[in-house]
Amino acid sequence: MTTTKLILCIKWGAKYGATYVNRLQRMVARHITPPFQLVCFTDDADGIDPAIRTLPLPELGCEEPQRTRGKWRKLALWGRQLDGLEGLAGTALFVDLDSVIVGDIDAYFSYGAPDAVILERNWSRPLSGLGQTSVFRFPIGSHPEILDRFRRDPQAIADRFRYEQHFVTACLGDQLRFWPRGWTRHFRLHCLGPLPLRYLRPARLPAGSRIITFPGGPNPGDVRVGRWKADSPPYAGRWAHLRRQLSQGTWGGLRRFAMPVPWIDRHWT
Repeated sequence: MTTTKLILCIKWGAKYGATYVNRLQRMVARHITPPFQLVCFTDDADGIDPAIRTLPLPELGCEEPQRTRGKWRKLALWGRQLDGLEGLAGTALFVDLDSVIVGDIDAYFSYGAPDAVILERNWSRPLSGLGQTSVFRFPIGSHPEILDRFRRDPQAIADRFRYEQHFVTACLGDQLRFWPRGWTRHFRLHCLGPLPLRYLRPARLPAGSRIITFPGGPNPGDVRVGRWKADSPPYAGRWAHLRRQLSQGTWGGLRRFAMPVPWIDRHWT
């Protein structure tokens, strides 16, 4: 019997529209052996492709933290059950909506023990042992203690850990596993490169990559045309950007630069 591969995403608020969910569906379809099912938990299903199963956002069960950054809403995935997923496989792969799938993802379902929770390394702090939750696999309902602990004092948890993924890492402890190096890449660190390189060449696509993640920005929809943010001026070349930053005295803006990225157009479609 063939098991349906289950992929999850979350869309809430106005940051990402239905087109992000639909793109994710098409990218998955190009890079997976069927059958598969993409499920989007959302507060607004308008415009989402009917092939994608849409479900209401799972209940966090407490007030969201107010003083701390971090996607704390994602912790609702760690509940004892996820309503609406009855009949699908008990193991799910979560993928952030601002990810770009560039290679085969079947191995994300077969790698490691079936009951393992597998995250990506936090590449910005490589020696910390922290995980990163842009792409992670987990058995649904396997670690309800994560959400239970958060519900007891959500603001204190947020103040201590700052980011949802740091808290998840701490809760899992030595049960945490990581994807093989090179499968999941961080756009700014692995593709764009340090400050001098981004002025000399477009962001590269590292060999062997399967999923490119964009934690902390920029957004793939912007950087593919050479913008850092949606309200950035249209791309006019490296010298125009340098002159603008120097004339404004905004030295921090020197690093917020990327040439248009052709491979995003090829894959994120």
